[in-house]
Amino acid sequence: MYIQIVNNVCKYIQLTAEQQQIFIDHLKIRKIPPKTILLREGDICQFEGYIYKGCVRTFYVNENGFEVTISFAIEDWWVSDIASFHDQKPSKFFIETLEETEMLVLTPTSKAKLLMDLPKFELFFRLLVQRNLSVLQNRLINTIAQKAPERYLDFLKLYPSIPLRVPQYYIASYLGVSAEFVSIIKKRLAKG
Repeated sequence: MYIQIVNNVCKYIQLTAEQQQIFIDHLKIRKIPPKTILLREGDICQFEGYIYKGCVRTFYVNENGFEVTISFAIEDWWVSDIASFHDQKPSKFFIETLEETEMLVLTPTSKAKLLMDLPKFELFFRLLVQRNLSVLQNRLINTIAQKAPERYLDFLKLYPSIPLRVPQYYIASYLGVSAEFVSIIKKRLAKG
């Protein structure tokens, strides 16, 4: 389990065997059943989680009471509400497991201690935030500039396994279209 997260971190920063162990010592393992709400709107996010196994989605509820999926996170991805976690302010989002999920978690306290013990993790987390911002900017541009079929194709590139793992209405919610429209897009793409 720890090999995956260490490999994830080592894509960005180099760690000695001793530093790897220090990092591992700051993590907590959480095993979470499907359909568990990890964070509710209005609560303060108390975790940054690396997904070892499972699928998680982040969403909000719009003014009409509909859930709007912001993102999915699967194996080898991190999940959190960064703003709520760092500012310790109420979240605007929900985070929910869609499958049985195993995460390695940092709390605000354990992360602060990790950063004191291994300052090079400042670089790691900065690079993660930059990557996340880049993904969000691309998603924003695609939502504004692309038609739904193009957004669906981009979604498949970013999340190739998600359509096999989550209900179609979550994908539709992510794309900003109806589930029926996703079916139409899929049929058109299948015909070529």
